[in-house]
Amino acid sequence: MGNAMGKGWILLAFCFALAGPAWAAGKAEKGGAPPVADADVRAVRDVIEAQLEAFAAEDATRAFSYASPAIREQFGGADAFLAMVRQGYPMVIRPSARSFYQPEADGDGVWQTVLLRDPDGKEWRATYQLQRQKDRSWRINGCVIVPDDGRSST
Repeated sequence: MGNAMGKGWILLAFCFALAGPAWAAGKAEKGGAPPVADADVRAVRDVIEAQLEAFAAEDATRAFSYASPAIREQFGGADAFLAMVRQGYPMVIRPSARSFYQPEADGDGVWQTVLLRDPDGKEWRATYQLQRQKDRSWRINGCVIVPDDGRSST
């Protein structure tokens, strides 16, 4: 990756970090959403787990396959996507532990919060946005990660 491209990825990760608190706050304001069906709870968790497993295996193609069409278009390819994750979200590469909270419905999507522990023992709160696709599958449309403050998510 060239120097200019590397700076672009850092800027992109920085933009995600700036947008994160507002994006996650919007999620919190959605109170009163209907519950997520049990089958969808399992399916959403399976997609996130599968992507985390792909990251741990350094399988860029498989990790990228769980991204929404918008994310796939934004990055253009699996290698660029994995490079951005390594640069901006290293805590998802090989978390030593993870705990899933109850997901929240949001129109045609779902918000799923996951508590991650990185290999150094630091805890992170990852809030994933997943979108239902035309084939009824779920794909990850974004993720905001902030240090965990120790408070319950739901």
